[in-house]
Amino acid sequence: MPFPRTGQDESDFDYDVIIIGAGIIGCAVALNLSRSGYRTLNVDRLPAAGYGSTSSSAAVIRTYYSTLAGTALAYEGYHEWKNWRQTLGAENEDGLARFVETGTLMMKTPVDSSYQTAVLKNAERLGIPFERWSPEVVRERLPGYNLECFAPPRTMDDDAFGLPTGGDLEGAIYFPASGYVDDPQIAARNLKDAAMRSGAQFRFNTRVIRIPVADNRVTGITCENGVTITAPCVINVAGPHSGKVNALLDADPGVKIGHRPLRQEVVQIRPPESLGYSREGLIVSDNDISIYVKPGSGGQLMIGSQNPACDPHVENDPDDFSRDLTDRALTYAYRYSQRLPELGVSQHPVGVADLYDATDDWLPIYDRSDVDGYYLAIGTSGNQFKNALVAGRLMTELIEYCEAGNDHDSVPFQFPLRFVDHTLDTAAFSRKRDLTKESSFSVLG
Repeated sequence: MPFPRTGQDESDFDYDVIIIGAGIIGCAVALNLSRSGYRTLNVDRLPAAGYGSTSSSAAVIRTYYSTLAGTALAYEGYHEWKNWRQTLGAENEDGLARFVETGTLMMKTPVDSSYQTAVLKNAERLGIPFERWSPEVVRERLPGYNLECFAPPRTMDDDAFGLPTGGDLEGAIYFPASGYVDDPQIAARNLKDAAMRSGAQFRFNTRVIRIPVADNRVTGITCENGVTITAPCVINVAGPHSGKVNALLDADPGVKIGHRPLRQEVVQIRPPESLGYSREGLIVSDNDISIYVKPGSGGQLMIGSQNPACDPHVENDPDDFSRDLTDRALTYAYRYSQRLPELGVSQHPVGVADLYDATDDWLPIYDRSDVDGYYLAIGTSGNQFKNALVAGRLMTELIEYCEAGNDHDSVPFQFPLRFVDHTLDTAAFSRKRDLTKESSFSVLG
């Protein structure tokens, strides 16, 4: 099924689409394109699907964002995860990742009341269920919890660290339609396997060294081993390597909004058994201490930062960075111990250190580029795992829209959702956008 805009037959190319990257989004793109009849090839420098930053994802599935477009995308994604086996076309649950529906609790914090107002407005507009919990209900559901205010968040070398700043949190907002995926890497492999059943192909341990362009159209890729693979369309879904992949293009892709690989650390702590926390427990977002917490395997809690000013961004080279935890991880654990004094923090924390490919406003780029046939699904790390399945559909339909000759930059593609009564204006994810003022400018999106 050749794209009509190229004016060439499919036999002129090795593939219709080459997808650079085989993380959760790259595999979802392959699944949707291959199901639509396109000959696809994913290439990845790593040895298996989901082996890179996807494997380090907290894999949280929540239904709230700062923007209407982000919220609609997330709620659509929730429905896809709820129907995971059906989405994959799998006959049974054997070998599949599992969506654990725990619900998500957003603490009502004075420091981000405007963000919470926007979140609830979006939820009401899209019919997303939520409940307002009083402080008493929060304490009942989270045993041992301290609701004193500590804002602004601090690091441990601050003399005021751990000191209450007056008043208590006013409760929380509970979103029942949310949870997490128990194994993000297996989820990516599930998508890869489903894509292969539809004819998609994958090449691992394959490094791209050039993306050639002729007459302002990509012609395929050149690999490190000297092999050239041809296709009229190439999609950059390379996660933290996406900036380096863009640099391989023989022309400027025209990305206006910045994106870069940022270091993130998540610490794992085992809470006292007396508190009754489990893998089925709540996911908690708390901007008073700027921490998010999710249940982990073996009864542990995974604790990460929500990017306050005291945790400045650290940019790392995706080909040369340490996966060892630093004092940052210890700080996150101690911040959470302000809420849960019985937590108990080891001075030798364990956890995960990896990179996010984040844009300047922490919202993704799902777009074409200035070069015909070269597409972008980048700036997605940190908060787009939940949207991978929808992003696969979006990119497929966006490519069809552009390759049919439509001017997406002037008349942006309108993407109708399946489960949510909403049509997305994909200009919200444009490479040329100004900073999205409604954004939280954090991993919350």
